[in-house]
Amino acid sequence: MCHPAWKHALTTAQHLKDLTRLRPVRDRIDREYARPLDVGALARDANMPAGRLSDLFRLAYGKSPHAYLMARRVERAAFLMLHGDFGTTTELRSAVGRPSPDAFDALFTELVGMTPDAYRLRARGGAEPVDDTAPAGPQKRLPDRSGIEKHSLPGRP
Repeated sequence: MCHPAWKHALTTAQHLKDLTRLRPVRDRIDREYARPLDVGALARDANMPAGRLSDLFRLAYGKSPHAYLMARRVERAAFLMLHGDFGTTTELRSAVGRPSPDAFDALFTELVGMTPDAYRLRARGGAEPVDDTAPAGPQKRLPDRSGIEKHSLPGRP
């Protein structure tokens, strides 16, 4: 039988080893967000089964690799809307990996607090369309990873 202190030390060592294997996965998602990425390929590169990668990634970073990838795409899209010149939302989605339009728009709205079109309009200094039928609620902000917080929209704190 293993002494509790040894068991704790072994568990901690395994956790650190797992984090060391996850960091390159997260870095790859951050770097290659616009490319098609799937958990199977990420897991093979990390030399672990896909299910284990997903479980460990969720424990370490608070979301699945796919959810992290999609959040990274939304974050980058918001940054590009502020600093890029994209004629349409379709062009913008293409620049961040061509995610499904409906899923991307829903996730963008959930994370940013407004649709991509409304965000683009507001980013360009236009008035945001007002929907008097929708209840007012708090708007979510993306984490400060790509300068979105530092470059907030006009009229927003």
